[in-house]
Amino acid sequence: MHRKLLKIVHEVAAVGVMGALASCVVLVATAPRASMVQFAAVRQGIAAIEQWMLVPSLVLVLVSGLLAIVANRPYLHAGWPWLKALLGLGMFEGTFLTVSSRAREAAQLSGQALSAAGDPAQLAEVLRTEWLGLWTILLMSLANIVVAIWRPRFLPHSLGDS
Repeated sequence: MHRKLLKIVHEVAAVGVMGALASCVVLVATAPRASMVQFAAVRQGIAAIEQWMLVPSLVLVLVSGLLAIVANRPYLHAGWPWLKALLGLGMFEGTFLTVSSRAREAAQLSGQALSAAGDPAQLAEVLRTEWLGLWTILLMSLANIVVAIWRPRFLPHSLGDS
C-alpha cells in the first residue's frame, strides 16, 4: 500500500512541477512590457507560483522518489532510479539557484522600476537567466519522465526493471 501511495504522491507532485514550470514559461513569455505596473504584477504572480507550487511540488517529487527507491528493493540495484534521483537533485538545486532566486529578484527589480529606481539592464539579465533556467529545469523534468518510462539498463547487475 505504501508503495502505491508513494507512486501517487510522486506522480501528482511531478504534474505540479511541470504545471508550475509551464505556467511560468507562459507568464514570462507573455508579460506585458508596455505597462510597468502590469509587468510588476505578473512578476509577483510568477514569484508566487514558484514559491507556493514549484518548490513544494519539487520537494515532494524528490522525497517521494527517494523513499520509493528505499521501499522497492529492486530499485536499489537498478541504475535508472539513481539517474532519476541525480536529475531530481539537479532540478532542485537549479530551481533554487536560478529559477526561484531570479523570479524573486525580477519581482523586486520590476517593483523598483515603478519608482524609476530600477536598472533596466540588470532586469534584462535577470529575465534572461530566469528564462534559460526555466527551460533547463523543464527539459530535466522531461528527461526524468523519459528515464522513468524507458528504464534503461546501464548497470551490469540491474535487477529493478520489472
